[in-house]
Amino acid sequence: MEKIITIKSTAGLHAQLAAKMVQTASKYDVDIRLVYANVTIDAKSILGLMSLAVPAGENVKLIAIGDKAEKAIADIEKILS
Repeated sequence: MEKIITIKSTAGLHAQLAAKMVQTASKYDVDIRLVYANVTIDAKSILGLMSLAVPAGENVKLIAIGDKAEKAIADIEKILS
């Protein structure tokens, strides 16, 4: 499953938001990737998320593979938007 999400936080994908995203993504036995500016990282990696430095208002693509992919993406979307 794939979904495009716009980062709504005025600070972009900052440390606290990235930590919440990793915590949520790690609840699921799903392979979750985040794509931004042609770079793909593991959405369960705080260092990977922080390295992207996604600013506010930018779109990212979430890609999830597994039985609970739809639920995982929905939960992450609530955090990011």
